[in-house]
Amino acid sequence: MKLTIVEYPDKRLKERSKRVEKFDAKLHELLDAMYPIMMESNGIGLAAIQVAVAKEVLILNIPDEEGEQTKENLLEMVNPVITYKNGEITYQEGCLSVPGFYEDIQRFENISVNYQDRDGNTKTLEADGLLSIAIQHEMDHLHGILFIDKLSYSRRKKFEKEYKRALKEKKRS
Repeated sequence: MKLTIVEYPDKRLKERSKRVEKFDAKLHELLDAMYPIMMESNGIGLAAIQVAVAKEVLILNIPDEEGEQTKENLLEMVNPVITYKNGEITYQEGCLSVPGFYEDIQRFENISVNYQDRDGNTKTLEADGLLSIAIQHEMDHLHGILFIDKLSYSRRKKFEKEYKRALKEKKRS
């Protein structure tokens, strides 16, 4: 399965993902194909919609204390639902679908998430810090929300201008 990352302003990024009903080989193939593209792109998270598959599927691989991302730390979440949220944290986020741009975004500091693994087993995860931020960021993708959608009106206008300029420069080179 050959996947490519969908980049802003592609309208598919605004699509709401559908709940996964079948935990089959096709789902396993999708999950297996998402991991290398995330790693090759230097990402820590990837939602299926970012590779043009509108399913409630996301993967995360948060770097350890040494900054390494090992496959053992890979987290696959299917049909995730946040059941608890508390506190606030601001973090400078980036996105594989909006390359080269970073903005301070406010998120919940602590969350609890119910989800299913690749085989349909129900799991619960308590998360804080970067893991909490990454889960919320990727879950936003499942609802058609990009991190830039959370910017103030003036900051969003500035972003649009900078992004158009960056695209023009990219086309020239």
